[in-house]
Amino acid sequence: MSSTVTKQSDIRRVVAARFLSRAGSEAAFFVGVWGKAAFVLGATPAGLAGIMFALSVSSIAGSIVAGILIDRFGPRRVLMYGEFLFVPAALAVAAAQTLPQLSLIVSVWAFVGAPVVTAGASFAPFLVSPGDRLERINAWIEGAGSLSFAVGPAVGALLVRYANVDWVFVLDAATSLVAAVLVARVHIPPVVAAGETAERRPFAKLSAGLRIAYGTRSLRYYVLAGTLVWLAFGSFGALEPLFFRDVVGTGVEGMAWMNSIFGMGFLAGAALLPRLPKRLISARGLALMVALTGLGAVLYVGVPNLRVIAVGAFVWAAVIGVMEPLLRTLLHRDTPTHALGRVMGTSEVHRRAGEIVPLAFAPGLAAAFGVQAVLIGGGLVATAAAVLFVGEAAAIDRQAAEDGVPEVEMQPQITADEPISPNP
Repeated sequence: MSSTVTKQSDIRRVVAARFLSRAGSEAAFFVGVWGKAAFVLGATPAGLAGIMFALSVSSIAGSIVAGILIDRFGPRRVLMYGEFLFVPAALAVAAAQTLPQLSLIVSVWAFVGAPVVTAGASFAPFLVSPGDRLERINAWIEGAGSLSFAVGPAVGALLVRYANVDWVFVLDAATSLVAAVLVARVHIPPVVAAGETAERRPFAKLSAGLRIAYGTRSLRYYVLAGTLVWLAFGSFGALEPLFFRDVVGTGVEGMAWMNSIFGMGFLAGAALLPRLPKRLISARGLALMVALTGLGAVLYVGVPNLRVIAVGAFVWAAVIGVMEPLLRTLLHRDTPTHALGRVMGTSEVHRRAGEIVPLAFAPGLAAAFGVQAVLIGGGLVATAAAVLFVGEAAAIDRQAAEDGVPEVEMQPQITADEPISPNP
């Protein structure tokens, strides 16, 4: 009985840490980094692309390191120390006075934040106890993250109104500090790598993890399906703040409130997810969700009116609120536990790499066709490309049925990872 109570307390601590950490970082990215760059420092598309490039490259490096550390030391220690390191990094962003300074400091912020993202994404299987289900633990952790997506930008908007944008980074540091203290009290079993020893070289462990991710047909499909989303929406990182500034004609607060509505859309996805037909909890269901995500993006930026944008933000987020936890749960289901950190790290690396590629073209395309047209094009590309995945998805589902892979009963769960939110 006492062990069950302890386990439930551990779950609550991880959930609370997830909420606090994400709330601060959602505010810091959407209101702080974007707001400071576009509305305070007057960034151009090229300037924002440079910031996002630095952020994404640093996140890739941090994700590679994180995957190795999680499989060696477990998600608890990586998350705890990652949150502690994140505190000074967040405070440093407030000191940036120029775009080059902001790019440099944000790259450090992203590097130390990547282990927080990857460890949080890897925690659920370590908290499962007899009688519990993986989907339930994921539901609580990611539901807390999605709630923070609604709360964080709204709090950031209030800080901008009554103080200034730099106070958002103080909030980010404070929430990470509290999250670190909470995670420090969590108890999970010692990490033992099946078939491996702790003395193996880190790069050998990384190579083994990559072989699992790329050599397993279903995992390869899941990782590449997620990559498609990030490729299609990478231009949002450089252009979305300018869409609000130059096309819609609103300020930092308006952008923040739209992202808060986006978070509310995730909550709607939570209500919808467990009511979906079970056949959608599959590789083919993932392909459908990727296609619908593209159409949701078109609705979000199709009309430069805040009322229409608010509806688009809600609908787009509701679709992503189904797609993201579906992708993550399928990855968890098919990945050996001893390689979970490296496979999730590989998925995170693909995400960051996918966000980088469009940054090379977004400023030039925006100059030629306009910010709004480029954002709409990204959504249409995702929808069209997802159609190409249907055949492979059907083959994976048939193989899963032949192998007797158990069905996953999805619980209400949502994720805070919008395709344009690279923050921890």
